[in-house]
Amino acid sequence: MKPPYQDSPGLRQTVIDACLEMNAMGINQGTSGNISVRAGDMMLITPSGVPYEKMTPKDLVKMPLDGSQLPDGQLKPSTEWPFHLAILQAKPAINAVVHAHPVYCSALAMNRQAIPACHYMVAAFGGNDVPVADYALFGSRQLSDNITRSLQNRSACLMANHGAVATGESLPRALWRMGELEALAKGYATSLTIGRPHILTETDMQEVTAAFADYGLKDSR
Repeated sequence: MKPPYQDSPGLRQTVIDACLEMNAMGINQGTSGNISVRAGDMMLITPSGVPYEKMTPKDLVKMPLDGSQLPDGQLKPSTEWPFHLAILQAKPAINAVVHAHPVYCSALAMNRQAIPACHYMVAAFGGNDVPVADYALFGSRQLSDNITRSLQNRSACLMANHGAVATGESLPRALWRMGELEALAKGYATSLTIGRPHILTETDMQEVTAAFADYGLKDSR
């Protein structure tokens, strides 16, 4: 299913399938993660505290993108809905947001360590590093502001003492980025235990960014 998305049982099932895949990939545990997609002028987001294997399409929560009143008769949305909504409002080209607590991303986030240009795939996230959004209480307006600030020129970021968030032009792309981000975090964290990682130069990263223009990173995955 490709964007632009419209609310449908098929789209809702696709979100559930992505949640299940996220856990199968080992980048999330239990129901700590959450996923949202843009659906017309609405946002569909996973509900709070419902195990993915028990979730049904009707359980997903529909919320107006303009922040107006939540329609009645729905489950409670994920407690992280404020930053999902803020990201979709701030980045019109983004159609999906994936939040999770991958182990290595979370470890770096606990240390408040950004991921530098230690590997060329850092460029897949829009720049020469993957930043860390400042800490704020989960579900708070301050956390939303911190995350949207960190994502201003990036497609993913770590969240201090929390986890990570990845965005995408499509849901598969957002999920792919989260997987790549955890792989990068694992590689960087491991490299720190065995020596001092060499960081690619600005010129190196400019060359990678230019090469990525023909690499397919902007496809409709």
